[in-house]
Amino acid sequence: MFIPLFFGLIGGLGLFLYGMQRMAEGLQKAAGDRLRQILELFTSHPLIAIATGAVTTVLVQSSSTTTVMVVGFVNAGLMNLQQAVGTIMGANIGTTITAQIVSFPIYETTLPAIGIGFGLHLLGRTRIQRYVGQSILGFGLLLLGLMTMSDALYPLRDYPPFLDILVSMGQYPLLGVVAGTVFTVLVQSSSATTGLVIAFSIQNLIDLPAGLAIILGANLGTCITAQLAAIGANLTARRAAMAHVVFNSLGVLLFLIILRPFSELVVATGDTVTRQVANAHTIFNVTNTVLMYPFLNRFVAFIVRIVPGDEDTLQLQPKYLDERFLHSPAALLTATKEILRMADISLEMYQDSITAFMNNDDKVIEAVLQKEEVVNNLETAITRYLSQAAQDPVTSKHSARITALMHITHDVERVGDHAVNITELTQEKINRELTFTPQATDELITMYSEVQRIYIKSIDVLRREDSAAARSLIREDDIIDNMEKAYRETHMTRLNQGTCRPEAGVIFLDLISNLERIADHANNLAEAVAITLAEDETSLSA
Repeated sequence: MFIPLFFGLIGGLGLFLYGMQRMAEGLQKAAGDRLRQILELFTSHPLIAIATGAVTTVLVQSSSTTTVMVVGFVNAGLMNLQQAVGTIMGANIGTTITAQIVSFPIYETTLPAIGIGFGLHLLGRTRIQRYVGQSILGFGLLLLGLMTMSDALYPLRDYPPFLDILVSMGQYPLLGVVAGTVFTVLVQSSSATTGLVIAFSIQNLIDLPAGLAIILGANLGTCITAQLAAIGANLTARRAAMAHVVFNSLGVLLFLIILRPFSELVVATGDTVTRQVANAHTIFNVTNTVLMYPFLNRFVAFIVRIVPGDEDTLQLQPKYLDERFLHSPAALLTATKEILRMADISLEMYQDSITAFMNNDDKVIEAVLQKEEVVNNLETAITRYLSQAAQDPVTSKHSARITALMHITHDVERVGDHAVNITELTQEKINRELTFTPQATDELITMYSEVQRIYIKSIDVLRREDSAAARSLIREDDIIDNMEKAYRETHMTRLNQGTCRPEAGVIFLDLISNLERIADHANNLAEAVAITLAEDETSLSA
């Protein structure tokens, strides 16, 4: 009995999770970047944040996905802690939709959903049709997994030891909470836990008290995903993850205290345990949010108190761009400040990428990729700002400086791209366990240091608008070019002598090529400063 039951349960759970994943992927692809835009734009007010979290979770069919996105946005500076807490509250409400859907007797639609979904996914003429087909297919697989679990559990109806365990969960709710928490942590999906409880209830294996206890545990266990996402993140992101834990824990504690009246309320909401369990899941999360909402500011202050420290958020959005200055000379000042901030971040990316390469530290790679998102976002914002400023320039000199700043912005962004290229080389080096000769390592360190010196100097030239220093830096353009040429020749010598592995040699050549390109962009930056300021000086002397 136990082997078929085990494989039936595992297989059904696998189908359920896979179906939910396919459905979520289809919905996300159909929505495109709208989910990200929704989270970015519609979380300014706590009530809107709650609604946004709920809608997003309904679309992705996973509160864990939403909370991970929230932690990422907080880490990138897109959200503050209050916005994150509101969105997480909404995510908890949104995740109950899956339980509501599968609690209705809709299992006759399982095979039609799989057939129709597969047909659309395979034969759809547009991407939207294929993505919708994927979602329908995923929904069908989800139902099939639930049916498989239910059928596998049928023999347990006559197995007293298992029934005794479920009865004890009803008599001792803490046991059910622990069981629900542990299972949810293992599968990282509260919807899977709820689905399993519904599968139990379909076979009349579980009563309402035990089901409620497990559902409460599922709401506690789902916090693990956000905690994992917050590892290595900044302070505000860690606070957001902790807020999820505290918020759900307080709710579980409250509902354990009022478990009897809660059970009586749930009984009145449905005729079957299946419906009652789904309704309990919804009532818990909605009530928890309603009770906490009036105290949101105090709750956020409490989270800050228990997770102390100075915030170190890397802000994704521009800090200095101000549309009120668009058609005045002040637009150049604000844009330059934003470009300097962008350049400093790209410099950090460059330094981090080399650190990762030299030390085989793939943990640093994540920091580089996060900063790349900031740099790309700033390039878009700065270019758009300067384009708007260029529509009505104050003077021809003003227009020339706008053009120069646009070129500088592009060069700075390209430095970030080359830093990302270096992290990709790092990952390949780590994966293939490649090493370099001491001579090659010394050459890389020398070239890295020289490129770093030049790039730092070019940023300083822009910061001080020093045309003389810019022209001096331009005259150093051949240093890195000659260095790259010399190192390529010594590298070929090592290859011919057999002291260097060809695989490592390819990475070496790619790396010094990226270093040389970074130096070129630093030179371009200096040229833009020198030419523009030279024009300014000419116009002033005239």
